Amino acid sequence: MKGNAKYAVTGALAGAANGFFGAGGGLFLVPLLVYWCGLEERRAFATSVAVIFPLSALSAVLYWMQGGLAFAAAWPYLLGGVLGGWVAGCVFHRIDMVWLRRAFGLLLLYGGVRAVLLL
Repeated sequence: MKGNAKYAVTGALAGAANGFFGAGGGLFLVPLLVYWCGLEERRAFATSVAVIFPLSALSAVLYWMQGGLAFAAAWPYLLGGVLGGWVAGCVFHRIDMVWLRRAFGLLLLYGGVRAVLLL
């Protein structure tokens, strides 16, 4: 598959995951950007954040239009998420990729176990 088509398919998978599950597009995006599209890992993590933001905004608008978005419940998480994103963005370049990869893997395992056990 040619370069642009790979990126489009990768984005479509991320968008579908984000739309179906409310998040998780980065779970597809980072590995696909690295192993399928050939992007360097650190760039793949950063690119994933840039791609997921508009996908999340689109999903939020669609959920809101269908009456499924609870703004009052979302505000505390949004404020904490902004703070966490800012801190992580500031220290991201200082963290060794081995540790980022391990943390990402643990997050995948944790999410997978929770999804299977429905906790």
